Formats: sequence, C-alpha cells, structure tokens
Amino acid sequence: MPQIFLDYNGQVDKLVNEKDLIVNDRNFAVEMLTRYGYFSLIGGYKNIYINKSVRKYKRGTTFEDIVNLYKFDEELRSLFLKNILKFERKLHSVISYHFTQIYGEKQTFYLDRNNYNYVPQYRKGIDELIRKLNNLANGSTDYAYIKYHQGKYGNVPLWVLINAVTLGAVSRFYMYSKPSLQSKISIDFPDLNEKQLGQILSVITKFRNVCAHGERLFTYRTADSIGDLLLHKKLNIPVKRNTYQYGKNDLFAVVISLRYVLPKDDFLIFKKQLSDLIKKLVSATSLTENDILSAMGFPSNWKKITLYRKIS
Repeated sequence: MPQIFLDYNGQVDKLVNEKDLIVNDRNFAVEMLTRYGYFSLIGGYKNIYINKSVRKYKRGTTFEDIVNLYKFDEELRSLFLKNILKFERKLHSVISYHFTQIYGEKQTFYLDRNNYNYVPQYRKGIDELIRKLNNLANGSTDYAYIKYHQGKYGNVPLWVLINAVTLGAVSRFYMYSKPSLQSKISIDFPDLNEKQLGQILSVITKFRNVCAHGERLFTYRTADSIGDLLLHKKLNIPVKRNTYQYGKNDLFAVVISLRYVLPKDDFLIFKKQLSDLIKKLVSATSLTENDILSAMGFPSNWKKITLYRKIS
C-alpha cells in the first residue's frame, strides 16, 4: 500500500488513533516532529515500545517516552564518541611513532607498498590506502599543517599526516601493516595481542561512524565482532552456539573494548557517566533498566566490568 503524505497534525492523529500512543501535549508533539522528522524520531525509536502482537504501542506509552529515548541516544553518541576519540588519538600516536621508527620519516616510505604486508588479499586495499595517503600528503589544501610541511620541507612525515587520516583508514593501515609493525603497536595496548587489537579497531571504527553521523546507536550491531576476551568469561556472559551473547558486536562490545584501550581513570569516568545516562532514561520513561540493557546488548551485571583483571 503506497504511503500517503500527512502534515504534522495528521502524523499526530495517526499515532493517537491508529497506534494508541498517548500524546499529552499536541503542540509539543508537532514541534518535535518538525525538529526531528517522523522517520528519524518515530521510525527510529518506536520499536522498543511496540507490542509486536498487535503492532501498537504498549499500554501507557507516551510521545514523551519516544522523545526521551531519542535524546538519550543523542547523549549516548556524544559520550561514546568522546571516549573513542581518546583511543583514536593514542592510536594515531603509536602507529606513526613505530612506523617512523622502523622505516623513517620521509613520506615516500608510507607511500611505498613494499613497507606493507603486500600479500594478494591485501594488494587492492593497500593500493587504495596509498592513493588516499598520497592525495592527503601532496594534494590537500584543507589542512594548514600539511600544506606548511609540504611547502617548507617538501615532505609530510606520518606523524603530521596521520592527524588528518580517518579512523577507518587508520584501521586499514594497521590491518595492512607487516606483522613486525603490528607487534610493536600492540605492545602499547598491553592486554591485547595483534589480532585482538585489529578486531577491536574494526568494530570501534563502525561504531564511531554511527556516532559521528548521528545514526541510532543504542541498538546498533556490526557484521564483524571483537574476539573472545577474558572479560567475557569473568562476567559469566551466556554462551549460545559457542558464541558469547553479549559484548561481541553490540554496544557492550565497545564498552569492553574501551576497558582494554583506555587508561583506568578515564574508563571509570566513562562508566559512571554511562550508568547515569541509563538511570536518567529509566526515570524519565516507561522503560525498565532491563529493557534498555537488552536493547544495547548489555548483561545485567555489566557494571562489574571494572572488578576483574583484563588478563589472567
């Protein structure tokens, strides 16, 4: 059946009359639909409130409940992005340091395919990565510091260039690096081996993009996953078909990852702020704590994550 255009009041009428949503303040509802749009607000955040057997809202659900969940997700994105950026800055630093230590400071070195793990399955990706790095080093006018080094020295060292490289490209840089370089980089994340760090990088990159692009975060799942880590076992996360049911490709996977890559003090602050956000949502909506934890992929005992050592 084709969708029919409805003005904002018509959208409110549909929610009330066809979906049994409680609208306490029509003017507020119209303002929120104007600000966020029906698809982003209702389409993006209704599912957790829906009674799937009748395809209507659960008894007592209000328009304000949906808005509060939307705003919770906004704050959640800001919190996760802030802490992912801390990891990203350290990663930039250690990758550029160890690469330059091994190969040298000239830009020709990171533009040389021979300084990567140029095996058949990586060749196309490496060539594309080098092309992007070359465009940044030799063609970019968007970054004053790159333009300065190119103009004054005719050379942009990796420790300069990497500040303009996306986390996705940095993740590929790590993946395509020779094992000897990966080993040196992983030493700066002492509780992870080379493979585990690469898996965490891949998953965190996708969640970072969700945060940066303003997409729905709390229910997001990635196609790939982080490896099995000691914290999965210590938290007694249930296993089904040889796979941990939480903390693999969901938002809790990012929490586990940040536990491994952030300094302890930073992680404790992050955990407290995350816990406060969840409490705030529960107090403002008809959702229970279990509702929101389940949607995010969190085990009920997630706060115990700081009680256990990260390695045996």
